Amino acid sequence: MTQVHGNAATNASPSGDRMGLGRLIGAGLILVGLVLLALGAFLGPYTHATSTPGKLTVETCTVDYKYRSTSSSSRKKTRTRWCYGTFTADDGSVKDLNAELKSNALYQRGHVLEARRTGDTSYELDHGWVGAIAVGCAWWFGGLIPLAVGLLGAVTGFSSGQSASQALLRTTVILVAVGVAGFAISLLVTFFT
Repeated sequence: MTQVHGNAATNASPSGDRMGLGRLIGAGLILVGLVLLALGAFLGPYTHATSTPGKLTVETCTVDYKYRSTSSSSRKKTRTRWCYGTFTADDGSVKDLNAELKSNALYQRGHVLEARRTGDTSYELDHGWVGAIAVGCAWWFGGLIPLAVGLLGAVTGFSSGQSASQALLRTTVILVAVGVAGFAISLLVTFFT
């Protein structure tokens, strides 16, 4: 009589471990997606609604050059334009003589920019509600991608052996496609506002 050494449970365990790991990764991706959705709400409409609208009268604009890499073979420069001047709120509640904001161009002294005060010392160009909603949508659609993939992982453990996983896979692919398309369109709207 032959004896078989080993444990059948040990041989069956890696499949269960992989599904458990897949579900854990899925739960992590769902968490990442929810964080991106929350950031979209905060950085888009909420920041716009709670900021102070006003005008920044430009005193001077500068350009900061920074190198991305220390390697001499790939020294790519980044250019950041900053404008400095006096910010005055539309309602007259705030006047800051030392305001600075990141700008998309260099402006002449005396030029007036529509700006928003988003913090005690932070300012940004005012792109209106369309720009704020586009920023929020870019984050939301970006968050839809890990959320959909995470849902697939949490339900199936990234295993395709179940019949329900085929329908869920189709739904996930559609949601990821919607997320990518919405993200791209939102970035285009943000760029052109």
